[in-house]
Amino acid sequence: MGIKRVKPTTPGRRGATFDDFSDITVSKPFKRLTKSKRRTSGRNVQGKITIRHRGGGAKRNLRLIDFKQDKFDIPGRIDTIEYDPNRGARIALLCYNDGEKRYIVASDGLKTGDTVVSSQKKIEAKTGYRMPLKYIPIGMEVHNVELKKNAGAQLARGAGNLVKLMSVEGDRAQLKMPSGEIRLVSGDCSATIGKASNPDKRLIKLGKAGRSRYLGIRPTVRGKAMNPVDHPHGGGEGNQPIGLKAPKTPWGKKALGVKTRKKNRPSSRLIIQRRKKRK
Repeated sequence: MGIKRVKPTTPGRRGATFDDFSDITVSKPFKRLTKSKRRTSGRNVQGKITIRHRGGGAKRNLRLIDFKQDKFDIPGRIDTIEYDPNRGARIALLCYNDGEKRYIVASDGLKTGDTVVSSQKKIEAKTGYRMPLKYIPIGMEVHNVELKKNAGAQLARGAGNLVKLMSVEGDRAQLKMPSGEIRLVSGDCSATIGKASNPDKRLIKLGKAGRSRYLGIRPTVRGKAMNPVDHPHGGGEGNQPIGLKAPKTPWGKKALGVKTRKKNRPSSRLIIQRRKKRK
């Protein structure tokens, strides 16, 4: 993938950058592995908004991704590298010898014609190969990591994401997460060698509000721009500070930096070092 700039014909295009899609091999997905996506616009089953600032956006179909990769010890050939509107990383269409096709999250560096293998045994540690953490060499970068054996990948699935394997002691593997958190995971959990594809996605600048609307993101109004009845930060003549010791949510609870993780959560004992604090 590369980042391209365009002529600054408008203020919105002056600062915008775009994906050149040079790594994409086909423009249309494999139809049998897609299904329509129902929009929720941030609402729950009762129709109440639980996530604000969502709605609209371009229509998109879901790609059925194989996060388990449980077709063990059978080589799969990469037929295509495709764009997925529902995630930042690219997806790859695997074709097995028996004719079955599956989508996976593509590893960075894979290209059409390459072969990848998923196994429960120790195999060669090549980019795109998948095996349990206890068989992966220490210090390697991995992605698509499971939290429970055979439950499917849950960690490091986003564009350019990776997890570093620090050590394997007994039946536990020690992982360093993208956030800086160090945690323990069962050595029987599988992971894919390498990092997720499309690492340059973080360099894309939208440039204008309209591109956010295409993504289904609605506008966010500052609390200090509201009236006192609408927000704790509201009120005052002109451009004023919030006038509080700490910022608050629209409902009066403290925001920014407040710990939300439950103290007695069972998985807390698996966290060796918490993530880095924001400066």
